[in-house]
Amino acid sequence: MELRSKKTSHCISLLVGILAISAAGAADLNYEVKHHRALKDHAGILTIGDKGVGYQQVKATKKQSADQGKPPKLERVQFDYQDIQELWVSPNKIVLVTYKDRKWLFGIDKEFEFELADGQSFEAAFAMLKDKLDRRFVAAIAAPQTEAEWELPVKLLGTIKGSEGILLVTSDRIVYRTTSPRQSRTWRLQDIENVSTSDRYQLTLTTYERAKTHYGSMKGFNFQLKQPLDEGRFESLWKKLNREKGLRFLTSINERN
Repeated sequence: MELRSKKTSHCISLLVGILAISAAGAADLNYEVKHHRALKDHAGILTIGDKGVGYQQVKATKKQSADQGKPPKLERVQFDYQDIQELWVSPNKIVLVTYKDRKWLFGIDKEFEFELADGQSFEAAFAMLKDKLDRRFVAAIAAPQTEAEWELPVKLLGTIKGSEGILLVTSDRIVYRTTSPRQSRTWRLQDIENVSTSDRYQLTLTTYERAKTHYGSMKGFNFQLKQPLDEGRFESLWKKLNREKGLRFLTSINERN
């Protein structure tokens, strides 16, 4: 088993070298990943570039094990960004949802799940994609070095278990930062469909992220606030969000002054 693991690792390292040479001068990002599948996971290379996301599976054969001078056999797939229904990115995991139906699962859209080895991160991919893609991009990462206009300590409610962290509102984004794995989020204002509140200790963000409980619908993030939300801050956030959608407001004399 250990010998097989070493051979597979050698094949992956060889492939990374080949990709690095062929992509010299390009902005593509290459990652060694594990592709999660129903029966057996596979090792491969995930490439994130200007036009889309590609995956190349590494399949070491007996012949290649004997002759390490040849590149490993590959199974390839490429997704242009327009063919990706949702691209969910966390620090160590990417889930790519396509528009393809899975007939044996009653038409549920086909998705691909890729995970990094311990000690690696998709932070560079987040930096590349955060302003490049539209609302189909889901950033399960808290943007670093965020200058907030205001922030509040909060609890994000969950179906079974929630998480605690800080909600930050910036000039063009809302960030939820938490130590709970894969719970952090960074939303551009245009990625949020609505913001609402029932009282000063509650805030709900309705986003375009796919909700698993209601397949294909928007996902709501319901926050309990540990400090009261100032009414003026909420009104300012609501107006800012709707200005992004083209809504115009009358300006009061006090606001003009």
